[in-house]
Amino acid sequence: MAYIGFAKTDLGPYETYSRILEELERRGFKIKFSKHHWAGDMPFGLVIVESDRGNIAIRWALGKTFELRIEEVSDEDLNEFIDDTLEYISGD
Repeated sequence: MAYIGFAKTDLGPYETYSRILEELERRGFKIKFSKHHWAGDMPFGLVIVESDRGNIAIRWALGKTFELRIEEVSDEDLNEFIDDTLEYISGD
C-alpha cells in the first residue's frame, strides 16, 4: 500500500516535519524511516516516510492552521507524486 498526503501548516519547516510524523503515528503508522525536502525560499516541502503500512509522501504548504489529509494510491502514483514535487522544489 502507498499513500499520498496534503498538509497545510502555520509552522516552520522543522516543526511541520515533526508535526506530520507525530500525526502519522497518532493515526497508527509505525515510522521506520523519514526524510524531508524543502527549499528555503519556497513556502512548501515534501516529507517522505517508510512505515509498517506502506510508503507515504506528504506535500505541505503554508496555511492558517495545521491540517493533514491522506489518501491511498498505487505505488506508481506515489512515485509520480514524489518525482513531480521534487522537480518543482529543485526548480527543474
